Amino acid sequence: MQGSEPIRVDIGVFAHNEAAGIAAMVARLAAQDILQVPGISARVLVLANGCGDDTVARAQHAAVEVVDLPEGGKSRTWNRFVHDLARADTNLLVFADADIEFCDTGALRRLVLALGARWVINSQPVKDIVARPDGLSALDKIIAAAGGGLDDWQTAICGQLYAMPAPVARRFHLPIGLPVEDGFLRALVLTDAFTGPEDFAHIGGAEGVFHIYASERSIGALIRHQVRIVIGSAVNFAAFAAISAQAAGQRHAELARAAADSGWLGRVITARLPRWPYGYVPPHFLTKRLLRAAQSPRDLLRPKRALVTVLGFGFDAIVYLRAQVAMLRGTGAGHW
Repeated sequence: MQGSEPIRVDIGVFAHNEAAGIAAMVARLAAQDILQVPGISARVLVLANGCGDDTVARAQHAAVEVVDLPEGGKSRTWNRFVHDLARADTNLLVFADADIEFCDTGALRRLVLALGARWVINSQPVKDIVARPDGLSALDKIIAAAGGGLDDWQTAICGQLYAMPAPVARRFHLPIGLPVEDGFLRALVLTDAFTGPEDFAHIGGAEGVFHIYASERSIGALIRHQVRIVIGSAVNFAAFAAISAQAAGQRHAELARAAADSGWLGRVITARLPRWPYGYVPPHFLTKRLLRAAQSPRDLLRPKRALVTVLGFGFDAIVYLRAQVAMLRGTGAGHW
């Protein structure tokens, strides 16, 4: 960019059956100062995908630009936003879920300005039960205390809110049907679609920028959520292997084919899973908590920490077994 040419930012809001909260999200976006600050030309686009409710009508009533995409799926919608719907001359893309809250009215401006030379900049995710701890039930307090899965927010990609330079995002395509698209995108960004070694300088976190999301509030919901994450990670590993099996010069092209073929991911899962001896889900998902505990054995001498570790392993075992059974029954591709 030269001289006084503004930074062009397209903000894609991913909305799947968000009728109950989309008007409030539009109001939160309208309050963001990125829409008024000199030197930035920002545009908000609600990406209503596969909605069976009146998300589209309510967003339009709230006076925001809406695209009604009949087919759902976050990875499919990501491709449409990046390659078809964003302005051709936009500089930066912001990816936001429709059900989050921003830390303040300057959050999006500070997020994009913190990007620098990185390929991805993250907002820090904060559970609502952590951000607003008053009046919590005993279970809520346990869930809040047992958090920490997002401690790596500066090196991971949290799909709820992050930004990328548009030319970088357009280097990539996501296979249709990924259950956990942000983990797949992270691998693409770190390795430039598996064409080189991991470069952790590509991803960072915007200090002081965070967003609030609704935590699961029951054991059953937590298990279902974690099963989806584990299945998504197992699917991602299979897809990584399929892309890496291509010649290095063909890997970007293979991703583009996967983004245009709704059957690609299912064929990959069928061809590559299950694997001997662990089946569909690698044992890492069962043992990772124990391995972390083994790195700090003195912590296990503290009764509370030991109890949390034992209960956590029990939770992981339930999730691991349910994920194995779900994938045996055919669950994998096609989940938003």
